[in-house]
Amino acid sequence: QVQLVESGGGLVQAGGSSRLSCAASESLFSFRSMGWYRQAPGKQRELVAAVTSVGSTNYADSVKGRFTISRDHAKNTVYLQMNSLKPEDTAVYYCNAYRVYADYWGQGTQVTVSS
Repeated sequence: QVQLVESGGGLVQAGGSSRLSCAASESLFSFRSMGWYRQAPGKQRELVAAVTSVGSTNYADSVKGRFTISRDHAKNTVYLQMNSLKPEDTAVYYCNAYRVYADYWGQGTQVTVSS
């Protein structure tokens, strides 16, 4: 069973930065894509950023230019660097690993941006 362990997050002031990490129990090369999703209270889970196995990236319009997804294959870890944080970025952030016929999720980490 694939395990995804997230770390980072916490309380950040508006305009600040934070970095999330997601350590996978298997090689990142075994996944079609890795991504970060978030879910704010009362809202649906939404894609924030994703990176495919060949390195293509995709970002939600709301975070373009502020967030960067990256990966370290040696550490089997995916990162989400978040800059210029806004109160509306407050949510639980989830790491996702996708394979054909299988989807894996981390436990989630809270990011709270204070104004």
